[in-house]
Amino acid sequence: MTSDDSAAAELGADAAASFAAEAAAMFGAALPQAEQYAALLTGVGVERGIVGPGEAARIWDRHVLNCGAIARLLPAAGAIVDLGSGAGLPGIVLAILRPESRITLLEPMARRVGFLQECASALGLGNVDVVRGRAEELGGRLAADVVTSRAVAPLEKLAGLSAGLARPGGRVLAIKGSSAAAELARSRLVLARLGIADARVVTVASASGQITTTLVTFTAGVPRAGGSTARAGWRTAPHVPDGAGAGRRGAGANRRQPRPNSRRGGG
Repeated sequence: MTSDDSAAAELGADAAASFAAEAAAMFGAALPQAEQYAALLTGVGVERGIVGPGEAARIWDRHVLNCGAIARLLPAAGAIVDLGSGAGLPGIVLAILRPESRITLLEPMARRVGFLQECASALGLGNVDVVRGRAEELGGRLAADVVTSRAVAPLEKLAGLSAGLARPGGRVLAIKGSSAAAELARSRLVLARLGIADARVVTVASASGQITTTLVTFTAGVPRAGGSTARAGWRTAPHVPDGAGAGRRGAGANRRQPRPNSRRGGG
């Protein structure tokens, strides 16, 4: 081993120790759940192509801790929808950190849905529902206090999809990273049409400040007179076929369909 290799290995070991301390501080008594989830991501998650093989080495800092940092923006309890949940980032991380909240993991791809169900079961997350479907289908049928997302779509598209899943006055938290400010600038006209005036870029940090996460956040619009909404313009929610939008709670509780919210004109 060369001196350069030794130095790199030493730096890697120092980083790993630092992230271990960060994880312990963030998750507390729930750290074993977080560690088990990280193992699922780097194990079967990589094997099935849910997580890229190059991400395994950065699963804590770039993914788990990065997502966990936004938990401080959430209420202690409430209904949360994770839009385009994918591998469960940030939804599963937030379910671990906010056990009193009800977390819906919304994902259209079957193989990812299967992975999310396995994770919820293996981790004993009784506060999680896995729903196979698209936001376009379920707009008006879910009414979350908070809608989260990460690397799902450009903000111009994501804003309407997210707002359509939130209750009037609910919050949207879209993890965007370094592109946040540019995406927000490009989306001002779209946001204005949705009745959104408070969108802003926010950076949150872990307790030590070592992990930072940048996101765009805004408040979902309040319905206008006449039954239309300032959020997405959906009028009637489409029928969701059995198996396409059924909720699955934790380790296989009874299915339930999201019900229309009368305040939003049934969809």
